[in-house]
Amino acid sequence: MAEKSDIVGGATAGTAAGVVRHTELDLWKIRLQLTWREFKQNVALFAENKIGLLGVAIIVLFALMAVAHPILIATRVWDPNIYDPIVGYDFTQVQQPAPPSAAHLLGTDPLGRDVLSQLMYSAASEFALGVTAALVTVIVATTVGAVAAYYGGILDSILMRLADLIIMTPFVTILIVLSAMFDVKMIHLAIIIGLLSGFGGDAIIIKSQALTIKVRTYIEAARVAGGGDAHIILRHIVPNLLPLSFLYMMFTVTSAIFSEAVLSFFGLINIRMSWGLMIHTTSTAGYLMDLKRWWLVFPASLSITALCAAFYLVGRALDEVVNPRLRKR
Repeated sequence: MAEKSDIVGGATAGTAAGVVRHTELDLWKIRLQLTWREFKQNVALFAENKIGLLGVAIIVLFALMAVAHPILIATRVWDPNIYDPIVGYDFTQVQQPAPPSAAHLLGTDPLGRDVLSQLMYSAASEFALGVTAALVTVIVATTVGAVAAYYGGILDSILMRLADLIIMTPFVTILIVLSAMFDVKMIHLAIIIGLLSGFGGDAIIIKSQALTIKVRTYIEAARVAGGGDAHIILRHIVPNLLPLSFLYMMFTVTSAIFSEAVLSFFGLINIRMSWGLMIHTTSTAGYLMDLKRWWLVFPASLSITALCAAFYLVGRALDEVVNPRLRKR
């Protein structure tokens, strides 16, 4: 009888465990379905915004440029000796900088390097800079905002006063001082911009949103059910903050690209090639205000403006999706 009871008990326990696993699987399926449905609704809302689609089109164009450059060099469609953006030189050109031609669609710079090749090569660097800075901003701002809102008290005061201090100090000024003191490379610049943005105004905005989430009923339910602070922050508060965090990530990309251009123009950053450095080379050679040699300034300047504007437009379009007050019903 004891053996039979053990067998029955074991079978019952196994059945119960199977039911629990099946229920958890069903819950995950439901969550995925709800997430996918909400994603499709958000994409449909975003698609209705023309300026957002324009921003996406510009970003895709520059992304294709960034991808195409190494392919053109690797397949030798472009001779690396001529079209390398750093050390390339076309000896067939009698005078440098050479105007646009069939061989050089955007001409060459004062050092004889192909401008279009530099433009395409730099696009990848700008994307890497912007995305890295944006990811650091999302991680820092979301963490700081969630922790400050949840715990409050002295911790909240310290974090918010730090944010106020960063906001009061001109952003570019901090970067110029740091670049003058240290050997700042592209990755360092991305991290610095991400930290400044994450601990600055973005953290205050994220915190205000976290305060509205903190008082909702499901947070109290999770606390009553025995959920710890880390569980509540990571499983309930942070996921609800991510849409707003990713919205401000777009604005961080714009800020990062603009800041890099300013620092490169003044020669304060150690990088191989960028759009700002192209303008710096033109200025050093004395062609900055020479409109007859427009290809030395306008391609890089327009690229900076266009890519910054593109991310800004996408951010504005996402604002209408994320912000309940602007969201179309």
